[in-house]
Parts: sequence; C-alpha cells; structure tokens
Amino acid sequence: MPAFQYQARDGSGRAVNGQLEALSAPAAAALLRERGLIVLQLQQAVELGKSNKTGFFSKKVGLEELIIFSRQMYSLIKAGIPIIRAIGSLQESTRSDALGAVLIDLLEQLQNGRNLSTAMASHPQIFNRLIISMVHVGENTGRLDEAFLQLSFYFEQEQETRKQIKQAGRYPTMVLVALLIALVIMNLFVIPQFAAMFSRFNAELPWSTKALLASSNFFIHYWPYLLFFSVVAVVWWRYYLKTLPGRLFWGKWKLRLPLIGDIINRATLGRFARSFGMMLRAGVPITTALNLVADAVDNDHLAELIREMRRSIERGESLFRVAQQSAIFTPLVLQMLSVGEETGQMDEMLTEVAGFYEREVAYDLKSLTSKIEPILIAIVAAMVLILALGIFTPMWDMLDAYKGR
Repeated sequence: MPAFQYQARDGSGRAVNGQLEALSAPAAAALLRERGLIVLQLQQAVELGKSNKTGFFSKKVGLEELIIFSRQMYSLIKAGIPIIRAIGSLQESTRSDALGAVLIDLLEQLQNGRNLSTAMASHPQIFNRLIISMVHVGENTGRLDEAFLQLSFYFEQEQETRKQIKQAGRYPTMVLVALLIALVIMNLFVIPQFAAMFSRFNAELPWSTKALLASSNFFIHYWPYLLFFSVVAVVWWRYYLKTLPGRLFWGKWKLRLPLIGDIINRATLGRFARSFGMMLRAGVPITTALNLVADAVDNDHLAELIREMRRSIERGESLFRVAQQSAIFTPLVLQMLSVGEETGQMDEMLTEVAGFYEREVAYDLKSLTSKIEPILIAIVAAMVLILALGIFTPMWDMLDAYKGR
C-alpha cells in the first residue's frame, strides 16, 4: 500500500508528525481520525531510490503487456504457485525490458517481506490506484487469482476501446495532414509563381486572386513568426493541461466537441461503470470504490462529479439519487442503477451499463467516418474552388484580352 506523511494535532493540541500506510488518502485520514488526531496536512510519501522515477527516455509498459501479465499471474496463482516464484518466472520469460525491470523490483520487495500490493504501489506510473486496490483486496480475501482475472478483462476492454478510437480517427487525421501540407506547398512555391506572372500584365485581379496572393505573401514573410508562435502555443497548452484548472477545463470541453464529444463522454462513462462494478464485485466499500474510480476515468471534470457523488453518499444519500443529481447518466442507465440498488446486484447492473455504453461507442465509432467524410469533402471542395477562382479566372481574363488584340 502507498505510504502517507501527515501533520496533525492530538486532543491536547500538541503537534504530531509521522507516516502510515493506507489504501488511499481518505482512508489514511480516517485512520488518523480514529486515533483521535486532527489532520492538518496529508500527502503521499515518495520513496527515494525506487524505480518509480521514470527518465525522459524510459520505456513505458503498454496495455498489451499488462494484459499478458494479468493473465499469466491469474494462471500461475490459480495453479497454486507461490507469488515470489510466479513473479520470478514472469521476469525470466518477459520480452519487455520495462516490465522486466519492474518485475525485478517487485521480486526484491517481496523477498524483503512486503506484500504484492505495497510493492506495486512503488510504481504508480504503471500500476494505478485502481489496480493496486484490486490486488490488495485479492490478497486480503484470498482471491488474488480472481483479482488478476478481472484486471485482465478490464485491460482488454480498455485496449479494444482505444483501438476503435484510433481506427476511427486515422482517416480524418490523414486527410487533415495532407491538406495542411498542400496548403504550405501552395503558399510557398505555387502561388508565388503565378503572382510573378500576373504582375507582368498589370491587370485588375479578382478578389479571390488578391486573397490568395495576400495569404501567400503573409506566409512567406512571416512563417518564422508563425512557427515560433505555434511552438509556444503547443508548449503553453501542454503546460496548462498539467495544471488543475487546465485539466478541468479540457475535461469539460472535450465532452462538448462536435461529433466526437458525445462518443468520448460515453466511452468515459463505460470505463467508469466497468471499473466501479469490478471494485464492488471485489468487495471494496462503495465510497472507497468511487474515490478510486474517479482516478481511473481519465477526465478530471467527470472525476470531480464522481467525487461529489461520493461525498453525497457519505452524507447518507443513495447511489441512485446521487447519480441522478450528477446529470451525467442517461435515464435508461439510471433505471438500471435503481434496479441494481434495490436487488443488491449493483456490480452486475454496472457491468450491464458498461456493456451498454461500450456497444453504443463501438457503433458510433463505426459510423463516425461516414459523418466526418462530407465535412472533409466540403473543406477540400472549398479549397479547390478558391484556388480555381484565384488562379484560373485572371488567366482567362488575360487570354480574352490577348485574343482581343
């Protein structure tokens, strides 16, 4: 489990500092309150010397490797092989240098007496809090093999969703990149040649030609500034997204993007429902599960709404009511949550909700190309029309003037 450093005061007002291990920050705060301490500051401790620090050129462990790792751990533990021996076998057989280095560290920590969830917590860039919590619950309940089996299903579904999104975005991305390259070539090389030819005739040029020449001149004379400001804008945007206001802003507005915003929203809610159901099935308390799932949805705006749901449940409200108040679920999903809460089968209902969202996302992603294609065709047609009017119209005028002589 992760360690947390705290500053608190006891009942007599004396300052107390220390460190303790807990599943999450709220769980650590609850433990301190049980000890009669008033928490002043609480933050996760960073263990120096561990391999959780990643270098700039360090390799990452992908979803495919996590799927294989989870499947192999499930098979080995199911067969009754001790964890240390299982980790050692996987470390010897893995072809991934990044995962192999992590497994070596896990093996060393296990041999030093730590449990698996605590050892995995020292690699947060690979094992997030949801994964660590699932392993921790599996260790405490004696169902570690089932925990890894559920994690493998979760990773597989996550990988499938990402593949579908990448496949749907490949075609429009290629078209937009081709248009951008064509625009640069036209402005730098093609239009200046025609501009030199038009200048020799001293003819009155139409508005479309003037617009093309002005665009080309601006691009030729100011391209260093355009490149500079583009790089500055990209760097600033990436920095802004690392701040809390930036993450909240982007998390909210990417759900409102035309065509793809609704798909992103449902894909995120499907991830929420599947991970939440998985946590409840493993026996994690509902408030703890919501806090962990908020970190897994990969959208800070929705994560904040989920945390607000948790706070409402802690005040005594039902899950169905707080889900209704959040205004992020469809009426059909709310009905399924209500049935799950009444029957005590919330984990099964959440799995159905996840399947419902994932089927909708898969269908919309398949039809996304057909929706984007007319827009791209219209953009290409507009560019061709402007080029045709700007280049060929004055050429026809000059040809008519030449024939008139």
